[in-house]
Amino acid sequence: MKKIINDPATVVADALRGMAVAHADLLDVQYEPAVIVRADAPVARKVALISGGGSGHEPLHGGFVGRGMLDAACPGAVFTSPTPDQVAAAVVRTNGGVGALLIIKNYTGDVLNFETAAELAAAEGIDVRSVVIDDDVAVKDSLYTAGRRGVGGTVLLEKIVGAAAERGVDLDGCEALARKVVGQVRSMGLALAPCTVPHAGEPSFTLGDDEMELGIGIHGEPGRQRVKVGTAEQLVPALLDPILEDLPFTEGDRVLLFTNGMGGTPLIELYLAHGIAERLLAERGITVERRLVGPYITSLEMQGMSLTLLKLDDELVELWDAPVHTPALRWGV
Repeated sequence: MKKIINDPATVVADALRGMAVAHADLLDVQYEPAVIVRADAPVARKVALISGGGSGHEPLHGGFVGRGMLDAACPGAVFTSPTPDQVAAAVVRTNGGVGALLIIKNYTGDVLNFETAAELAAAEGIDVRSVVIDDDVAVKDSLYTAGRRGVGGTVLLEKIVGAAAERGVDLDGCEALARKVVGQVRSMGLALAPCTVPHAGEPSFTLGDDEMELGIGIHGEPGRQRVKVGTAEQLVPALLDPILEDLPFTEGDRVLLFTNGMGGTPLIELYLAHGIAERLLAERGITVERRLVGPYITSLEMQGMSLTLLKLDDELVELWDAPVHTPALRWGV
């Protein structure tokens, strides 16, 4: 195992210390329990938007804490759910007096721990709602979930609902908007090579030199099938077609296309794939109105990519375009 780390047991805490000094103007990082909070929290009369999950998916979620997005993120150990006390601490730390919305990726540990935290916060008189995102069309159930996994759509959800909360939309409105986004976003990914979890010290799965895993999960969970590696012109439709068929997306739809790298894929390949996806969508009469390209929800150094499509309307476009200022996303400010 070759990694720029000291001790696998302290890798998350060590990374958080670096994040704290790198983004001291944006973030306030606490360590016991580990919570990443926007520097100006709590914001009075603003719904607090909180998410989190296992570390190793950076910049998700801590990189999306800041104005116009998350109020707090709870980083668990690598590929491990955060604990209820982390989430409860985040709720208290960001409480602006009008409640909190928890955005939960659909993994069993995340769902259980976030819901436990919501109950703890409710006992303190804080109105907490939860929305679970399950945008991965690859599999119905996986090693980590009951139902579909939450993957790339999480980034889009956090940005759009974060913009609404920043504008002063109330808790009912933020919850309804989140459910709307969940209903209109779909994703699928593939892996060309595995990643290595620091405390495991060996690859999370094995692939032959000519193989790829189609429909991979962000923790290295198996996908739909293991197939031979093809050209980009073959790989992109293998991801895009199942997404289009699932919602379904049809001629005349307006969409946001998110081409995501899994951590070990260079941007030259992501842009190449994105161009193919845009062409294929145009051939179907689907208009790409907004785009995001880059490694925004990763799996350590896994080589691979995912595609996410969000069906847009005027409301969602306006909220996507709204100002955001976080370590990983920034525009309009």
